[in-house]
Amino acid sequence: MADLLARTAALVDIASPSRDEAALVDAIEAELRAIGTLTVDRVGDNLVARTELGRSQRVVFAGHTDTVPATANNASARIEGDRLSGVGSADMKGGLAIMLELARTITEPAVDCTFVFYAREEIGSAESGLGELFELRPELLIGDVAILGEPTDGLIEAGCQGTLRVRVTLHGARAHTARSWMGRNAIHRLGQVLDLLAAYEPRKPVIDGCQFHEGLQAVAIDGGVAGNVVPDVASVVINHRFAPDRSGVEAEAHVRELLAPALEAGDVVELTECSDGALPGLTHPLLASLVARSGGEVLAKLGWTDVARFASHGVPAVNFGPGDNTVAHTADEYLDRAPLERTWAILQALVTEGAS
Repeated sequence: MADLLARTAALVDIASPSRDEAALVDAIEAELRAIGTLTVDRVGDNLVARTELGRSQRVVFAGHTDTVPATANNASARIEGDRLSGVGSADMKGGLAIMLELARTITEPAVDCTFVFYAREEIGSAESGLGELFELRPELLIGDVAILGEPTDGLIEAGCQGTLRVRVTLHGARAHTARSWMGRNAIHRLGQVLDLLAAYEPRKPVIDGCQFHEGLQAVAIDGGVAGNVVPDVASVVINHRFAPDRSGVEAEAHVRELLAPALEAGDVVELTECSDGALPGLTHPLLASLVARSGGEVLAKLGWTDVARFASHGVPAVNFGPGDNTVAHTADEYLDRAPLERTWAILQALVTEGAS
């Protein structure tokens, strides 16, 4: 087996900020085609490599090739002892290195494998390369389970919460601030909405042994006309993170019900974005085996990830990769050798032995 930390460093040294992944994808494509035993398809800057061995089960390994923009200090890889520093080292070029090493070294897997390298994960979901593949070539993504190499520090994070945003617009009446009693301040009216949010008690449901934790937060406020005008319109954007036992429709209804006491005729609650979550799916034998091999500890994924895209197509999925997600996107992003090699060992055993 290659030195996985050095292998990751080589990937870090190929810059791949969102929308500029082509050079990295070119290098990965060349390596996968050189193996000679994989079926390789490229769709734009997305790459899918598959074994076609007729096994009874197929595992999809998926990882995004893009990173956030580099800083002046982390554009190049730097290894000191057992720590690699550099943009994308944790999120998620360590996961990509493991995928490449699995494809290169395991010639007689117990399961067929699909390796998906997709672009533009770090920006708006409408640009997602994985979404592009599901739209244009969904047959390439068929599998029994999917494992996304998002940074989880070598722990399994199952399922994911859904997310939605609503814009709440409240109305008032304009007036000169010198005669403010002749108007009605729409910004002041937002106070009741903010009080409802501050008093919100989040649900914490346990699903398949994983405790999720919902949230409801104001994330932006807009209002005001001029320094001497009582504003007649004000709005607040609210983000709701909801557990996967609720659909997006149910979560939206919950938010609207919560806000109802602060609303009057003419006020508007507009849904601007909604993505359903994904149930853990840990009852599938392959994922149950993955849990057992990793020591049995499973966490709920509180953020939204692309496991939801797979789940929406009937493929149960988990997040499982090296790297500490708390350092992802930071100037001091790093990856340690221990979780990298531990994650490799668990996935290598799963691929070579299956659900035994």
